[in-house]
Amino acid sequence: MAQVCINSDYSEWGSSTDAGERARLLQSPCVDMAPKSEGAVSPGDSDRGTTSTLGAICIVVNACLGAGLLNFPAAFSTAGGVAAGIALQMGMLVFIISGLVILAYCSQASNERTYQEVVWAVCGKLTGVLCEVAIAVYTFGTCIAFLIIIGDQQDKIIAVMAKEPEGASSGPWYTDRKFTISLTAFLFILPLSIPREIGFQKYASFLSVVGTWYVTAIIIIKYIWPDKEMVPGDILTRPASWMAVFNAMPTICFGFQCHVSSVPVFNSMRQSEVKTWGGVVTAAMVIALAVYMGTGICGFLTFGATVDPDVLLSYPSEDVAVAVARAFIILSVLTSYPILHFCGRAVVEGLWLRYKGMPVEEDVGRERRRRVLQTLVWFLLTLLLALFIPDIGKVISVIGGLAACFIFVFPGLCLIQAKLSEMEEVKPASWWALVSYGVLLVTLGAFIFGQTTANAIFVDLLA
Repeated sequence: MAQVCINSDYSEWGSSTDAGERARLLQSPCVDMAPKSEGAVSPGDSDRGTTSTLGAICIVVNACLGAGLLNFPAAFSTAGGVAAGIALQMGMLVFIISGLVILAYCSQASNERTYQEVVWAVCGKLTGVLCEVAIAVYTFGTCIAFLIIIGDQQDKIIAVMAKEPEGASSGPWYTDRKFTISLTAFLFILPLSIPREIGFQKYASFLSVVGTWYVTAIIIIKYIWPDKEMVPGDILTRPASWMAVFNAMPTICFGFQCHVSSVPVFNSMRQSEVKTWGGVVTAAMVIALAVYMGTGICGFLTFGATVDPDVLLSYPSEDVAVAVARAFIILSVLTSYPILHFCGRAVVEGLWLRYKGMPVEEDVGRERRRRVLQTLVWFLLTLLLALFIPDIGKVISVIGGLAACFIFVFPGLCLIQAKLSEMEEVKPASWWALVSYGVLLVTLGAFIFGQTTANAIFVDLLA
């Protein structure tokens, strides 16, 4: 490997490099990581993590799969059918896997352990700050999506319990969507979001995996043995336009985005080598692809062009098996919101402390007051937005555009900067190929982000 000179000077901000719990950001409690010395650590060092290759595959799959699979049938419909949806996912999977490998390479070269630290060290101060802001906005938007999902699933469950007819627009005050979302959020989500640590994540991870596989199984079974009252709409066989295919990309990006949490997983491995990591992420993405394709294809063929952005909403409220799936999704989201909030809060805290030039807070009382205030503001804003943005498709589109930045833009920038820093007078052909590939990643990610942003601003607002 050519010698790489990575810019890791944090002193320009005049504050501690540990400000804002940056070292703990997005690291799962189930990932056992040993402390890392300031100097370079050889790949074979015994102080590397203790996660096995199989364990790393499971963690990456868990980080990838989630509530995003509910939107894949609608993504197939948007893309123009099964053939277009499969081709789009297969094509994007190449870039998704390569982005994960690039991040591992840059993590090893820069000796950093989290996504934003790698971007900061490789690309410099400005790009590092933009990355942290993007993580904060992404986690904020995902929390909004989680609350909308809770409301969507509760509406169906309450309709059955209250014996209301399908599509009824009126009912008792305690069945009102805004009331039920608010009550659930205040009773369960807020208490779980205030603590400083998130040690319960290991239980949430298990619950999320079980719920995801159950939902996929139900959607496949309902396609093979459909209920009589479920009549599919038009089954598209080709996209209406090339732009329609691109409109499905944000959903796919949101579903496959595990890049932010991938760097700590890579550093937790016993064999934290780029080659081994390539096999890990390839296996994990193939598993995730199978789940998403099963959900997307069967959900789309069951309902056709009439499929809801949240596929579970397309099924009858009285279906018991689907009701169990809704309960799984609600429980999964209830425990996932605090985890995403913790990640966003840590980034906001780090940005604030670095801006003020303050070290990590030593006064426990002040830290607690600031944490509670940040949590309340975050919680109330996401709740209010979720109450007045009932369409999860719009939220997924916007945060899917941000996910494209984590999958394409930042890894591409890291690859370009890492290769430009190599101390070689004569650049081989592979060097130019990698730099060109980095440019392609940045261009693709910028296009997806720009398209979703333009749709959110011009299409939705004007409509």
